[in-house]
Amino acid sequence: MITLTLPFPPSVNTYYRNFRGRMVMSAKGRAFKLAVVYCVVKAGLKSLGDKKLKITMVLRPRDKRKIDIDNRIKSVLDALENSGLFDNDYQVDDLRITRGELIKDGCIVVTIEELSRQAEGESGQPDS
Repeated sequence: MITLTLPFPPSVNTYYRNFRGRMVMSAKGRAFKLAVVYCVVKAGLKSLGDKKLKITMVLRPRDKRKIDIDNRIKSVLDALENSGLFDNDYQVDDLRITRGELIKDGCIVVTIEELSRQAEGESGQPDS
């Protein structure tokens, strides 16, 4: 099991921007991806490869503003994939997100677990 405390993620609404008719990653998106790579490298984590995963996220807002917690998932998964922690976010078979307590500057606590072969078979998805 891996637990990482990452900076407060940008909303999917601000993750990409239209630049001269093309969709490009925003400055906030690039900064977040770089911060996640730093956290993964600093923790000395090795790649989980293509294993099936369960990811639990606790979003800890920085203030009492109303936010849609589901708008934060994509940026976190993309940044973790970009960091090399896993091959592709399609590997995530169990994904949960909850809103946690307020904390100065905000953060997201991410827990990643490998799903056992038995748990994969019980997921209700057809075996390959």
